[in-house]
Amino acid sequence: MVSSTHWLASQSGMAELEAGGNAFDAAVAAAFVLHVVEPHLNGPGGEVPAIFARSDDPRPVVLCGQGVAPGGATVDHYRGLGFDLAPGAGPLAATVPGAVDAWLLLLRDHGARSLADVLGYAVDYARHGHPLAPRAADVIRGVAELFTEHWPTSAALWLPCGVPPVPHEMFRNPALAGTLERLVATAEAAGGSREARIDAAREAWRAGFVAEAVARFQRIPHRGSSGRAHPGLITIADMAGWQAGYEQPTLGGFRGHTVAKTGPWGQGPALLQTLAILDGHDDALLDPGSADGAHLAVEALKLAFADREAWYGDSAEVPTAALLSAEYAAERRALIGDRASARLRPGSPGGREPRLAAALSRAISVDQTAVGRADPTLGEPAVSRHGERRGDTCHLDVVDRWGNIISATPSGGWLQSSPTIPELGFCLGSRAQMFWLEPGLPASLVPGARPRTTLTPTLVLRDGMPVLACGSPGGDQQDQWQLLFLLRHLVGGLDLQAAIDAPNFHTTSLPSSFYPRKTEPAGLVVEDRLGADVITELTRRGHRVHVSDSWSLGRMCAVARDPETGALSAAANPRGMQGYACGR
Repeated sequence: MVSSTHWLASQSGMAELEAGGNAFDAAVAAAFVLHVVEPHLNGPGGEVPAIFARSDDPRPVVLCGQGVAPGGATVDHYRGLGFDLAPGAGPLAATVPGAVDAWLLLLRDHGARSLADVLGYAVDYARHGHPLAPRAADVIRGVAELFTEHWPTSAALWLPCGVPPVPHEMFRNPALAGTLERLVATAEAAGGSREARIDAAREAWRAGFVAEAVARFQRIPHRGSSGRAHPGLITIADMAGWQAGYEQPTLGGFRGHTVAKTGPWGQGPALLQTLAILDGHDDALLDPGSADGAHLAVEALKLAFADREAWYGDSAEVPTAALLSAEYAAERRALIGDRASARLRPGSPGGREPRLAAALSRAISVDQTAVGRADPTLGEPAVSRHGERRGDTCHLDVVDRWGNIISATPSGGWLQSSPTIPELGFCLGSRAQMFWLEPGLPASLVPGARPRTTLTPTLVLRDGMPVLACGSPGGDQQDQWQLLFLLRHLVGGLDLQAAIDAPNFHTTSLPSSFYPRKTEPAGLVVEDRLGADVITELTRRGHRVHVSDSWSLGRMCAVARDPETGALSAAANPRGMQGYACGR
């Protein structure tokens, strides 16, 4: 079973399964197709975290494909250029690209098929064309002037004949096809075992022709989100010095299940904190479709995300055990009252005093009607009250007949995030915007550190066996929408599709992880299907409610496997006609 944010990716994953590949082969095939067909949502220059489990070993494992800040990326360097916040787009926003090395590592260690097999679908779509997604066409149109005036290499690729392409037009990226073909050729020329051939392709990416092209292009100044032109900082040494790897997940318990997330270099543990807070309430109070359930979920999320701001990151020690303890959850639970809180309230796990970035006191309050019309180069951060997006990300889940299962959230390297590297056919990412330019914080900019990403795949286990993989695009909303899905599925008993289809909402009463770090105290965006009575009651309780269209919020995908019967299931979000689930 495959659940993905694009039908061509889902089809490619299914083709791998039908050709004898396993879930990991299918995930890699789908991921490289996503790079081609959803370039406004992810690309080879981006990143990917994933969580997986093997049929012969049910213990969850995190695959870290989140690249790090380059060696020259210091607070002093950015401050010296006049930045108070890390830029949201352009060369200086880039971290070392991590997605490709991560996918190749997964293929080497856990797949069964050759590199030529799994990359063949992406090569074909890049070389011979694919129907351009309407949203991709919209994004290209929104940045056409920037491309024409300041990013000529992007104009050359994305503005064929000098004008933006139209939705569903056949679009080709021969340079990207050539990059992938060269990786395959390098692998085949290396000879030796299947693993050795894949490692040769990884070396060509990390220290060969790809690294050389990235480093060369980063030396050229280009305009960023500040409106000024600067060169980037990634060098060949940065590319060669980082590689993807495996980690132990962060685990939390909820209603007889174990939920696995990444470490606190991502926002994933905030979902575990929220579940721990809610676990102290009766099932009857955890229905997100009721006023009580929606209020409890939102207030618990605010507390967990406040801790994210104070404690999460890769640049300092994170008190994860204390944050996830039952005692701390009880302390936080006691803070939830009948009224909506408009304050950012980080706690003191283990008696430690929280520290927030000074810039948060200057956070910009934002009216959500304007979010969808903001700077189109910034990508991912927001969904407006009407469901408009100015960028997003991807998600895919795969489970196979043997019980291998994976949840992955590829993102970054958006076509609008940085100028296109002409000989490679893709651009770099902008995840460095999630660092603070203030020393001493867990999410401070430090060379070699990972940005505190919003990308947050999920694996759920019951009695030690994986039963569910799920996730969503959506920046700061990802774990919020996953929370509602899990409450409806694990507590409410809805099947996967019904849990995804149910009315959604999310709070904006938290600092955005993305430039320029906007917030809206007590903000709450809800689909109108939540119902007039519930919306009226939430407003009465002090939530600043913005009513969105009926099917506008949420981008969930999920796959599941019953360990007793082996039955597989999958579901995908119908909103925006973006998500697809398939299997046989």
